[in-house]
Order: sequence, then C-alpha cells, then structure tokens
Amino acid sequence: MEEQQTSKPKVRSFDFGAVWAAIKKHRKLYYKVLPAAYIIAWIIGISLPKTYECKILLAPESGSGSGMSTLSSIASSFGISLGGGGGSEEDAITPAFYPDMMKSVDFKVSLFPVKVKRKTDKKAMTYYDYLKNEWKYPWWDDLFGLMAPEKQKDTLVNTFELTGEQARIAGMVNKNIICNIDKKTSLISIIARAQDPHVAAQLADSVKTRLQDFLTEYKTSKARRDLEYAENLQRQARKEYERARRLYVEFMDANQNLMMLTAMQKQNDLENDMQLQYNNYTALSAQVIAAKAKVQEVTPAFTPLQSATVPLGPSSPQKDRITLICLFLAAFGTTAYVLQKENQLKPLLGLS
Repeated sequence: MEEQQTSKPKVRSFDFGAVWAAIKKHRKLYYKVLPAAYIIAWIIGISLPKTYECKILLAPESGSGSGMSTLSSIASSFGISLGGGGGSEEDAITPAFYPDMMKSVDFKVSLFPVKVKRKTDKKAMTYYDYLKNEWKYPWWDDLFGLMAPEKQKDTLVNTFELTGEQARIAGMVNKNIICNIDKKTSLISIIARAQDPHVAAQLADSVKTRLQDFLTEYKTSKARRDLEYAENLQRQARKEYERARRLYVEFMDANQNLMMLTAMQKQNDLENDMQLQYNNYTALSAQVIAAKAKVQEVTPAFTPLQSATVPLGPSSPQKDRITLICLFLAAFGTTAYVLQKENQLKPLLGLS
C-alpha cells in the first residue's frame, strides 16, 4: 500500500503569482504572436468567399378542407362515398419526411436546370452551370490540391448513374439547400445559400416551387393513375351508351307503325340495353368525380409565411468569430509554452 501511494504524483499548490510573473516575463512573445494571429485571421477572412443566405418559411396545409367537402358532397349525390379524409395512407408522408426527400438524387438533379441570374449578368444560366463555372473557392484549395477532379464534359443527366462531375455538383446542391422542420409547429424552413445575394433569393423561391411540384408528383401519383383509369372507362362507357341510344332511336324511327310482337320485343331489348349503358356511364362518371376529389385531397399545399427576399449582407465568413478563435488559440498556446518553459505547467495541472 505504501509503494502504491508513493507512486502517485504529488499534488502541489498552485501559485498564481508565479504564473503571472512567468507571463509578464515573456510578454514580448505575446507582442509577436498575437499580432501574427490577427494577421492570419485577417488573411483567412478575406480568402473565404462571401456566402449569402435566403430563408423562407412555409406552413403546410391539410389536403382535406372546404374544397374537399364540396367535392365530397358532389360525389355523394351520385352515391359515392369519399370517406372522412383523415386516415388515408398518403398521410404517412408527413412534413418530417421532406428534408430526407430533398436530399434524394432525384430532387437534387431536378434543380440542375433552374435558371439563376446575378444582378450584373445579361443572360440567365442554369444552376448547374453556376455551380460548375462561377463558384469560387479559397486559394488554399488549389495550393493543396483539395479541389474536385478536373471538370468533365457535360453529358445527359442519368439519375441511375451520375458522372463524377454531376455527383460533385449534386453534393454542392446538398450543402447549399437546407430544409428544416419545426416539430412543434410543423413550419417548414428552406435555406438557400449562394455566393451572390440575387442567386440565393431566386434559388430559394425556385426550391419552394420545386418542393411543391415534387411532393405533388410524389403524393398524387397513385391517385392520378386511378383518375386516368376511371376517365378511360368513362369514355368507353359513353361510347357504348351513345351507340345503344343511336340503335334505339334508329329502330323507333323505322318501326313507328308496327305493332308486331317481335318489333315490340326488339324495342324492349334496345331500350333495356340503352338504360344499362346509361347506368354504367353514370356510375363511372361518379367514380371520375371521386377520383378527382382524391387527387385534390392528397395534393399538398403550403402557405408562405416568409417569402424570398434578397439578403442585404453575407452570412459568412464571420470574420469577428474567426479573429476571436485565432487570438484565443494563439494566446492559449503561447501561455502553455511559457508555463512549460518556466516549469509552471505541471503545478497548474495539479501534478508535481
């Protein structure tokens, strides 16, 4: 037990006076290090390209509203029930799903052809060309070879197999477009970043439109297929009804004065067939109304709470923060060096 106790480092009292004396003794070193750290922070600050952020806020609306109630009442007049509209399977696609969906390759690639234009540009360019040709990087990226591979020739975009250049641009889109969901309020915030304020605002507005279009396409795909199928059946039923009606009218015109049983039987058969086709056409018309109501029900809608505006100033680089971090690290490192040199570092750590 005595050997174990003697093997532990002895705790010494910390002498603040000695530490302060050591710092004062080497104060000239601080006069050199801190200005150098400030200059380094200044170089870093001016080397980082300015980035602008545009933020928009959206409030998702429920797909079942007054419009849905109107369509439900119309459909019910034909004997078709659309249900309560609250427990549909599409409701599983909640706003919490949107950020992951915006990270998908399909959504990122859909932003490639978006037109953007800086204030000084005469012609608009695609967002893909802007990221590929106009995006600026710090000078040390070229110095240390950290840039992406050499730019490749443009080819058609195939989401199944992107080229290296297309994958690089898609990665940049993923960093510059951010979607956040407030779990308490369900508010959707979309942040678009660009190295030009006008591009950032245009991009945010385009992302909002693309998000709604993408969600509409995604959530209504099955409902729209059902609607198309019902409309095809309705068109066929209408043709059959018109054919049966034409045959009935032609027969009645040709046999107005005949009272033979065969003629009367033929008349009844044609009339029954016409009525059957009419009933079929009416039922399919109600199904078309129900399918249209279903498309409306699952179509997502958003209420903009904060529209896209051109940012007045850059969001980064934050030069003050860079300066404070550099000065802190320089002061901390210099102090550790001074205390080590004056044998005050171990007492500061509580070691002998």
